[in-house]
Amino acid sequence: MAAITLTGVDKVYGGGSRAVSGLDLEIGDGEFMVLVGPSGCGKSTALRMIAGLEEISAGTVAIGDRVVNDLAPKDRDIAMVFQNYALYPHMTVGKNLEFGLKLRGMSKEDRRAKVVAAARMLGLEQFLDRKPAELSGGQRQRVAMGRAIVREPQAFLMDEPLSNLDAKLRVSMRASLSQLHARLGVTTVYVTHDQIEAMTLGTRVCVLREGVLQQVDTPQRLFEDPVNLFVAGFIGSPAMNFATARLAGGDDGLTVSFAGFTLPVHAARAAERPGLSAYAGREVIVGVRPSDFEDGAHAGRDGWAPLRVTAGVTEELGSEINVIFAIDAPPVEHKDTADLADDEGAGDDGAALPLAADKALWTARVNSRSRVRPGDDLDVAVDTRRLHFFDPATGLAIGHGGAAA
Repeated sequence: MAAITLTGVDKVYGGGSRAVSGLDLEIGDGEFMVLVGPSGCGKSTALRMIAGLEEISAGTVAIGDRVVNDLAPKDRDIAMVFQNYALYPHMTVGKNLEFGLKLRGMSKEDRRAKVVAAARMLGLEQFLDRKPAELSGGQRQRVAMGRAIVREPQAFLMDEPLSNLDAKLRVSMRASLSQLHARLGVTTVYVTHDQIEAMTLGTRVCVLREGVLQQVDTPQRLFEDPVNLFVAGFIGSPAMNFATARLAGGDDGLTVSFAGFTLPVHAARAAERPGLSAYAGREVIVGVRPSDFEDGAHAGRDGWAPLRVTAGVTEELGSEINVIFAIDAPPVEHKDTADLADDEGAGDDGAALPLAADKALWTARVNSRSRVRPGDDLDVAVDTRRLHFFDPATGLAIGHGGAAA
């Protein structure tokens, strides 16, 4: 096992096309780091530079205490798992697992012991004599992972390994990957465009956009404390709701007004956001996560403020209901939100806010006890302790510790 450090890493292709720009990232020994972002953000390029499959234009990549810029992939002591499995179709599962060990000159007895141990770990013991064509997609992906595991490398590099699987199988494979990492403790760098996959797997998550690092933090911190509009809209499903608003100050504290609504800003939230009061009398972009709503009849009292809305669409999910409603305001126009609208991979439902007669549609997630139906008027309550505020010019979160960077 080893830490992986990227320092000032650039990737520029012929013609000046820049895929990665000034990437600084420290991946701890034994950490599960997920690189996530929309298509074309540079995440796979960054992974391939760590692996040695892409030449670095500038900067350094270190694995452990070695700078590996000039080392061939086979000399970096890493193992890759690809999206397309890359299994040898003419070999059995057992032969696929041991092939790399055979090339390294390992004895037959040692090879067999490692293959059996990996097969047992992955539930492949009964498939060792089968060919890849006889396996399901999930079984083939487990063989690809087993081939990486038997090598006992310093790090695993995984490039969207679950994207070819159906939704139900992806969920079970995510659980298997988490268990494997907990058991093996090997440094893992994992690339995905699926932010739900990133949130459920990563010890930390690195959000990239147009080759530039936006934020790297634990999944929960990314969700609760995004550094800018882009991260706020990309992380979370359904996506965060945004509106252009006016912040006002008074004897009773701050309030924020938009689309005919006025919400108090909870004193605790104002205290957590140094510099927010300086925006009093100015426009801001306010953000509210769907999970920070509740049916007013079932919400708590402290910190909750009511909004009277009309349900346009309701999505019943069993334990909860997504209530989609129009607000009397156009969608936020900003480069960050435009990039999110263009990205089809930002969550299962996309991050684009649809329009209804030039009105933005918001989503509130409420408890199924609400029994709300399309067309119903509903008092939804907003947890004002969890409001998010962004500078309309820069898109940076107001008062975020890392926003200045």
